[in-house]
Amino acid sequence: MKISTELQAFQQRLGYEFSQPELLMRAVTHSSISSVTRPDNQRLEFLGDRVLGLVMAEALFEVDRKASEGQLAPRFNALVRKETCADVAREIDLGAVLKLGRSEMMSGGRRKEALLADAMEAVIAAVYRDGGFAAAKTLVRRLWSTRIDMVEHDARDAKTALQEWAQARGQKPPKYTEISRKGPDHAPVFTIEVTLESGETAQSEATSKRQAEQAVAKALLTKLEAK
Repeated sequence: MKISTELQAFQQRLGYEFSQPELLMRAVTHSSISSVTRPDNQRLEFLGDRVLGLVMAEALFEVDRKASEGQLAPRFNALVRKETCADVAREIDLGAVLKLGRSEMMSGGRRKEALLADAMEAVIAAVYRDGGFAAAKTLVRRLWSTRIDMVEHDARDAKTALQEWAQARGQKPPKYTEISRKGPDHAPVFTIEVTLESGETAQSEATSKRQAEQAVAKALLTKLEAK
């Protein structure tokens, strides 16, 4: 099966060449354009999620042999969550080769976090089906290598840490306020402000409220720790 020049270039960015390119075609096909003869990537997404989970669990088990289950769990969640998968997808420009229906394309589907994350998991499954677990493991460990090295820091829940900081000093929980929302509906940017009872405050922005709240909590924690 012959694939497009765009998909050939994507294989180079991915660092894996398919012997069954139809698997890659399926992995990048969204349900908005699927048909009887062109299946979408949802089944591959289901499988890829499990493959990613096993690779990450094994990686964490090997990297820190003294970590307890309670330490490993938040690290695992940080590595497999949708935001992380979408970030990896952006790094290899997966959005550029997605096959989307017209309405999904017009609404900015190539940049949507959930869509990118699902497609990334589907690509992992496609590699697994094409080359086996060893090939999928090699791919994931390479694409996630920096994140695995930094996972202990990334797994820290900044909102929880900030709340614990406030409670330890007899203060009420931090207050989060949406200051603004900019951009189109398919690609919004939220600005969130956090305020402590003692008056300390900070602002951050991100493409989702959750990310913005985590970012602003981390920013305020950094400010407090520097005092």
